[in-house]
Amino acid sequence: MTVISITLPNDLLIRFDDFMKARGYYSRSEAFRDAVRNLIAEADIAKLETGVVAAMIMITSDYARRDVDLRMTEVRHEFDDVVVENVHRHIDDKYCLEIFIAQGKNERILDLIGRVRGMRGIQQVKAMFMSL
Repeated sequence: MTVISITLPNDLLIRFDDFMKARGYYSRSEAFRDAVRNLIAEADIAKLETGVVAAMIMITSDYARRDVDLRMTEVRHEFDDVVVENVHRHIDDKYCLEIFIAQGKNERILDLIGRVRGMRGIQQVKAMFMSL
């Protein structure tokens, strides 16, 4: 196997270690391999949908990172052709929860998700697709 190196914030590593122990993984490597497999499987499922789809995209970010709001606004405008609704909520003054409801060509929505996932300051991105 190939050895890689990643950088994680300390609080995320602590949470990951707790998760790993609770789920019974015998090593960080095995837990990361499983996480990567799940992320790839999610992407594969999303790609199976063809044509016009509806999607709900949930995004969390750190409340203190004000720059994320500005970049999310830019992304919303860039993908105005598929984003039909947007909700922004604060959770306990610690997190921002952004929900996009999108409708349109699957490829375009996957591009939107890719842009969001690539943004600094984003903690989680979850998407659910439905064929129309």
